[in-house]
Amino acid sequence: MYEIALHLNAHGEKTLYEQIYEYLKNEIQRGAVRQGERLPSTRMMASRLEVSRTTVQLAYEQLVSEGYAENIPCRGYFVCQVGELYQLDTPVPEMPGPGRQEQRIYKYDFSPNGVDLKHFPYPVWRKLNREALQDDQKELLRLGDAQGEEGLRNAIGSYLHQARGVQVHPSRIVIGAGNDYLLMLLHSLLGGEHRIAMESPTYRHAYRVFQGLGCDCCTVSMDRHGMNVQELWESGADIAYVMPSHQFPLGTVMPIRRRQELLRWAAEPGRYILEDDYDSEFRYVGKPVPALQGIDGNRRVIYLGTFSKSIAPAIRISYLVLPPELWERYESIGRNFSCTVSRADQKILQHFMERGYFERHLNRMRAVYKGRHDALLSEIRQIGGIRKILGERAGVHILLQFSPERSERELVESAAAAGVCVYPLSEYCIDRQEHVPTVLLGYADMEEEEIREAVRLLAGAWN
Repeated sequence: MYEIALHLNAHGEKTLYEQIYEYLKNEIQRGAVRQGERLPSTRMMASRLEVSRTTVQLAYEQLVSEGYAENIPCRGYFVCQVGELYQLDTPVPEMPGPGRQEQRIYKYDFSPNGVDLKHFPYPVWRKLNREALQDDQKELLRLGDAQGEEGLRNAIGSYLHQARGVQVHPSRIVIGAGNDYLLMLLHSLLGGEHRIAMESPTYRHAYRVFQGLGCDCCTVSMDRHGMNVQELWESGADIAYVMPSHQFPLGTVMPIRRRQELLRWAAEPGRYILEDDYDSEFRYVGKPVPALQGIDGNRRVIYLGTFSKSIAPAIRISYLVLPPELWERYESIGRNFSCTVSRADQKILQHFMERGYFERHLNRMRAVYKGRHDALLSEIRQIGGIRKILGERAGVHILLQFSPERSERELVESAAAAGVCVYPLSEYCIDRQEHVPTVLLGYADMEEEEIREAVRLLAGAWN
């Protein structure tokens, strides 16, 4: 386990979690912490640094969101192979000393996994935290309902019905600490041998989780409407993992006709659609697109949602909405697994939603992200050679397509030389299929002025 030597400055310009995050990030980048090495537990780290556990969790989850670490349930946080973020063909020059490699330090990072934490409602969260733990509420320290507290499930069910058009009763919602845990739980409910079809490009972390569970995974290509259903029929898969409201990374919004085609595929016995609705709250053109689950007359859609994007990664609260058939299996099998979210955290989030804080926070973040979105779109006009802009209607990242004369490697390398980190689309392709050179620019964790300066640097490098 990695030993830390860090002195925090409580009166510095940066928050405590930012200091912890940047220290660990630098340690990982310079090779002081090796791939696969386990970081100290959040409890141990908080004790050593004399800070709250929440502070450490915020730092760790920022590392997770940027790909420097991964959270393995029941085991802890482990360092990822940083090179997998870019996979550039040019070898990284070695530093003096055995086993040390020099990693680039960027002035600006357009990470598509970023989340704005500066606007996190700290005062409200502290207030609700105190309320949840006051008056010696011993019940919160007991083991709660395996599927999550009824009050929080009611709040989530009400939100999903009103905001996403999901057909849900709170009794069929299961709460867990992050999507990884819920995917493992779902794997145990499904049982047997299943073949999971995923889009390519796609959310690679989910693909790795499925592979780690021993699932037979295959890829299905995408067209401008989403997953190619004809290929899905031919794939032999019986589970389709899709993100119809805002596909990651392409940003595709699946139209109603393709959704109906997908539902017709799932109508066959034994088939399911796993709908990952990870960031549907952020849409800048038109009204939010209702969830696929809401139009599923055959009850074959499993709905997966999270608060990691809408509030903060460290909240670690996600939820499944199970169709009737899988709910029956959960009653007989799933209740053997205790809920992995503390009752206190569930109570805080319940009050956060019931009292309107969640809605106000979403409205505030929509305005913040809309400002950054607009700043990015206005500035990239000064960049020459862009063939098309994708994914600009929703989410917190866009894609820039270039003419085939320019390679993704060239684009990434020239941006890096200018001190800006951008992300090639090829990193999200399971199969290395041919595609137009494309890079991703995430803007959630960048101020508007930072975005403008970063784009000016990109314009100088790419023009």
